[in-house]
Amino acid sequence: MSEKTPLYNEHVKLGGKIVDFAGWQMPIQYSGIINEHNAVRQAAGLFDVSHMGEFEFSGERALETVNYLTANNAATLVDGQAQYSMLLNERGTVIDDIILYRFSHDNFLMVVNAANAKKDFDWILSQKNTNVSISDKSKDFALIAFQGPKTDAILSKLTDIDLSSIEQFHFKKGSICNESNCIIARTGYTGERGFEIFCSPKSAPKIWQEIIEHGKQEGVLPIGLGARDTLRLEMKYSLYGHELTDQTNPLEAGLSWVVKLDKPCDFIGKDALIKIKAAGMKRKLIGFKMIDRGIPREGCKIFTENKNIGYVTSGTMSPSLKEPIGIGYVEKNFSDINKKFFIDIRGALREAIVVKTPFFQI
Repeated sequence: MSEKTPLYNEHVKLGGKIVDFAGWQMPIQYSGIINEHNAVRQAAGLFDVSHMGEFEFSGERALETVNYLTANNAATLVDGQAQYSMLLNERGTVIDDIILYRFSHDNFLMVVNAANAKKDFDWILSQKNTNVSISDKSKDFALIAFQGPKTDAILSKLTDIDLSSIEQFHFKKGSICNESNCIIARTGYTGERGFEIFCSPKSAPKIWQEIIEHGKQEGVLPIGLGARDTLRLEMKYSLYGHELTDQTNPLEAGLSWVVKLDKPCDFIGKDALIKIKAAGMKRKLIGFKMIDRGIPREGCKIFTENKNIGYVTSGTMSPSLKEPIGIGYVEKNFSDINKKFFIDIRGALREAIVVKTPFFQI
């Protein structure tokens, strides 16, 4: 039986088309993917991301623990700062990509992908964690993303937090819509300015309704998972299960900036990644545009001169650019900008070209 977020009834009221996603009843769209996508690029959009998992680490060895579990360097964080990172296995491949929030040296919150939440939590608990308390807080939070160029102006009227003081990948606590104990983080998955709001499940419907009501005249719309995907794809942001899996490593995924091989402490996957880096990448994640007609989709094979050199991980018709774009892994020799190759789309070979990313410039 699929679970429902605290905002499920809001989605139904707003006419959201509900689908099963990672065991959750989630809206795939409301007014249409293109309309919702454009609202985020031009005004602002509201996303329910309450299906994400949240784990709390507390205790004297909280920092030491999260720094061992994750590839980025959590020791560089200050209170009120967030960090994109990854959980890796001993082979250096990706268990999940996560965001880590530091409240204090002995208190962190880790946000993980919904589809991986149970797997992640079980794996974390299987590691040798001493003098640290690790709790699954997923049921204690609702999570709302508010993304787009008009978010600051709209949200500033509904909160006691000075939004202008929140830098990228930082957060503050305060009240929103007179609901206390909320966290506003300047994070997101669209490339636009925006926020992610942590609140209690009980507070979520009121906050959701008031943001939509106050933002209606500015063009604010509720946004489903369909537009969430096209927005992240235009930025070439990786999605677990597509660009990132337990068969891919962060170096070939173009995310070497997330991996701090030089951090003084050990972390899971470090030795494997050092060897992988020394041996050199065999393949690389690239962004491409179609030259011929056709929309590339996940799993389409990539060819050159009758040789299979890779595969598509994600593809769509870009609502902003109005042309087909995609992301995929190809052999490193074919990863340079302006390299051309062919993609098998429904049995027909269609030409494409490697381009600079992000596809869409904010």
